[in-house]
Amino acid sequence: MTFAPFTVTRIEKHDRTELIARLREVVMLKDRAAKPYAGAKIELGPLPFDLFRPAQRYVLADNLLRVQRLEWELARFGESPLGLSGYLTMWTDQSDEPVDLLPPVVEAIPEADGTTVNVVNDGMHRLFAARLEWKIPTVVLVENLPPEFPYYAYPIPGKSPWDQVAILEGGHVPAGFVKKWHRTEDNKKLYRDFNSAFQNVGGPRGQG
Repeated sequence: MTFAPFTVTRIEKHDRTELIARLREVVMLKDRAAKPYAGAKIELGPLPFDLFRPAQRYVLADNLLRVQRLEWELARFGESPLGLSGYLTMWTDQSDEPVDLLPPVVEAIPEADGTTVNVVNDGMHRLFAARLEWKIPTVVLVENLPPEFPYYAYPIPGKSPWDQVAILEGGHVPAGFVKKWHRTEDNKKLYRDFNSAFQNVGGPRGQG
């Protein structure tokens, strides 16, 4: 889908306490009884880029333009998608359905070499935009997750993981492009369903 400018017509603000309470109610996509964040340590605050890594190896140019538009639109309400103090419910001129906007979600995941890596779970395009703008983003950092529920893809290794992320033109990923390096064949078993506790925040896309 080609990017089309939109207007944010209304927002409702929700504070940090409600954000964290709702996150604890998020269930797994394929196990509706499992709540991976229920007993986790959840913090909200600024996090420099050298303290977390992407797993996704691309961003879409169209989605970056949407993030930029969102940033300009929310500025009219005194808000920023890169510096939320809780979460927002938004309405735009493109849909009658409200959308909940959470801060980007980063999870601390132990890896096989003994390293614990902070990996981006949600909000990849906003984080990439924050880096383009030399801003330190405000994120949700989730620690002490149940070991059976790691993030479904491995973080990008190396000294400069963000420099390995490709900007792809248009609204699709070319055939054969390795989007993420998955942990399991059925990676959706490890997918968190944020829509179980929030409104219209997105869902799994293909095998990504």
